[in-house]
Amino acid sequence: MPDKIPNVIATEDLISRVAAKAKATSTALPPAATAEEVAEAEAVLGFVLPPLLASLYREVANGGYGPDYQLLPLVGPGRTVLSDYQSERSASAEEETPYWPTGVLPILDWGCGMYAAVDCRSETATVLLFDPNAMTDNGAEAWFVDAGSLAEWLKTWLAGTGWYREDADECEDVAEPTPWEMAASRIAE
Repeated sequence: MPDKIPNVIATEDLISRVAAKAKATSTALPPAATAEEVAEAEAVLGFVLPPLLASLYREVANGGYGPDYQLLPLVGPGRTVLSDYQSERSASAEEETPYWPTGVLPILDWGCGMYAAVDCRSETATVLLFDPNAMTDNGAEAWFVDAGSLAEWLKTWLAGTGWYREDADECEDVAEPTPWEMAASRIAE
C-alpha cells in the first residue's frame, strides 16, 4: 500500500493544477459531473472510465477546458463524449472498413473530423489522435499515439508544449504523434 500513496498525491496534484488552469483560461466552466452521472455514463458505455478521466469530470468540470478546443462534456444536453462515442461506433460499424475501436473514448474534437481520444482499456489511459484524413486503405491508418498516458497529455497541456500549439513546428522539443501499433487489432475485435 505505501507505493500507492505517492501516486495518489501525484494524481491529486495534477487534478489541482488542471483545475487551476481551467479556471484561469475558461470564462465559464460548467459544473462538475456528479458521481451518479459518471456511473450512468459508464453503464451506457459498457466500460469504466480511467480513474483520472473520471476524476477530471467529477472534480474539475463537465468539460469546457483543456487544449485549444477543450474537453467535450461527458454528459448533458447537446454534444457529449457519450454521444460522440456512440455516433462514431455506429458509423464505423456501417463502413466496409471499420475504423473506431471499442473502449476508445473521444474527449476532444480538434476539428476536421479529428479527435483526441482516451483508450479506456489501457492501464495508463493512453491518449490517441484520430485523424480520418490519414486513412487510405484501412481505419488503423487514422490512429496515432498522442501521449502514453492521460497524465502525460495533461502535463503537456499545462506546460504549453503540445504538438497542437501554434508555434510547435518551430520547436525541437515537441513530440509528434506516432502511429498506434495496436489500432488494427483493436478495430478488428
